[in-house]
Amino acid sequence: MTKSSDSQARSAWKAVVGWGLLAGVISLSMSLIGMVGTFTERQIVGGVITLGQILLFGATVGAGYLITRQAVETWQAEEGSGAGAPDRPGVGTCLLRGLVLGAVSSLPLILLIIVGQKTTPEGEVWLRQFLPNVSHQLLGMLTFGQGPILGSLILAAVSALMGLIGTGAYLLPDRIQRPLVAGLVMVFGIGLLAEIIILAWGTKGIGLAIRRVVFESGGLSIIGAVLVFVLSAGANILWTSRQASVKERLGSLPPARQEQLQKGKWVLGVVVLLILPLILRTYLTEVINNVGLYILMGLGLNIVVGFAGLLDLGYVAFFAIGAYTVGILTSQGDLGIIGLSWWAAVPFAILAAVLAGVLLGVPVLRMRGDYLAIVTMGFGEIVRILALSDWLKPVIGGAQGILKIPKPSLLGFEMVSPESLYYVILAGCLIAAFVSWRLRDARLGRQWMAMREDEDVAEATGIPLVKTKLLAFATGAAFGGLSGAIFATKLGSVFPHSFNLLVSINVLCLIIVGGIGSLPGVVVGALFLIGLPEFLREFAEYRYLMYGALLILMMLVRPEGIWPSAITKRGLLEETENPLAAAEPVHK
Repeated sequence: MTKSSDSQARSAWKAVVGWGLLAGVISLSMSLIGMVGTFTERQIVGGVITLGQILLFGATVGAGYLITRQAVETWQAEEGSGAGAPDRPGVGTCLLRGLVLGAVSSLPLILLIIVGQKTTPEGEVWLRQFLPNVSHQLLGMLTFGQGPILGSLILAAVSALMGLIGTGAYLLPDRIQRPLVAGLVMVFGIGLLAEIIILAWGTKGIGLAIRRVVFESGGLSIIGAVLVFVLSAGANILWTSRQASVKERLGSLPPARQEQLQKGKWVLGVVVLLILPLILRTYLTEVINNVGLYILMGLGLNIVVGFAGLLDLGYVAFFAIGAYTVGILTSQGDLGIIGLSWWAAVPFAILAAVLAGVLLGVPVLRMRGDYLAIVTMGFGEIVRILALSDWLKPVIGGAQGILKIPKPSLLGFEMVSPESLYYVILAGCLIAAFVSWRLRDARLGRQWMAMREDEDVAEATGIPLVKTKLLAFATGAAFGGLSGAIFATKLGSVFPHSFNLLVSINVLCLIIVGGIGSLPGVVVGALFLIGLPEFLREFAEYRYLMYGALLILMMLVRPEGIWPSAITKRGLLEETENPLAAAEPVHK
């Protein structure tokens, strides 16, 4: 072995230890904050795999995958540049590194097991007075119900196996890796949502029969997991084998036929949206309604932040103004003024929000970046405090809010159930998406994007910044007001505590995660950040922790978002373009 090769080997093993310790610290942190213990109750495969176990060992699997990818990509880059003809990482070496990485990742958890053996006179774990989530139950899970020594050895062995699995997953060829990942992801997804699926469809008829075979103990049964995996992996293999021929056939069709297929996709999408409440039933429809309200707000804030580049942290103010306007105009209680129907009050709610957007835009025309964010955040807090104040209590009820807001009615049918309100929210989202799409491709949308890139250059080219900014604030506020109007009738009441700063933060987060400036990204971001915690109530306590972790992950791994706009994606790819990125990996 040459001196250079020896140095490369030492560097590689240092990286193995570093990644292993990082994975172990992540697992230890999730254990100490209670996520592992809480999520152990959520079964993925009944009696075999829990969500807590996946959280415990997921970092180790991920670290094994990443360190192997790093080693292979480093070898490719150095080989392509002709730098010292480095040794090609062998399969055996990579697997050994994964094994060691996994064993190292168990060390922080083993340390917790050792320290956790000290107990108080009452028999509680001594650490619990400082770390409340460190309990005998957690230690029992880490030691697999065995003693500290044997349990630590089992933990080290299992962690080493997880590191080996992560490494092996990267080394597998595509034809095996893709169906394997597809099957595992589908098993995880269906197992995670098993209780919701059972609640919606597994109480009678054929759903009950399927439930008895496929589900068990709040998760998938072993038979169900095997069926889901085989079907998902088989579908992936089938699609991969025929994907090229299908695309070739579609590409060879005449333009008229392709246009008909495109219209058929849109028709199918519309049909699915219309029958969705029949498929989801009441509880899931209520969850989708909550997601829809955030989609509507996200589409509005996306115009301000994504298109125009104006960082607005007070967007909740427009949401509140729309809700209170509807409450005042329609309430059948003491605070009701006119007693309008909901449909008649909605235009006034939108108009009030638009006026508020213009009033906010005028004093902040010359502000940018952090200063704009602080001022808009202050505006949102002013609206909330005014709603709580005694000064406006005779008009909007103060802390007691506005009650007895009627439901919308259409042709004599009162929309009370979540299934009927779904169509109101769907109509609002479709209108907002259509308007956003048309504005994005119009002259005004191009002016917003030019202003987002560089205000000085945009002004020099003749774009009127005052008018353009005010239109951005007004348009975004209109969608926020519409969302607030729907929110008021959905709850039947309005309270000031529903409009705190975290609403603005949530909407901004879903835009960033989905993809700034992307219309589909708003939908995806809302499903991830609003829908998932609603589907899984165990996440409620850790929602904001999940937000922060997801934002950090997105910035590191996919800064353009889950579903970025074409412009954002192109710009980021040009900045990070690497001529060696297209090189064929050695393991494929």
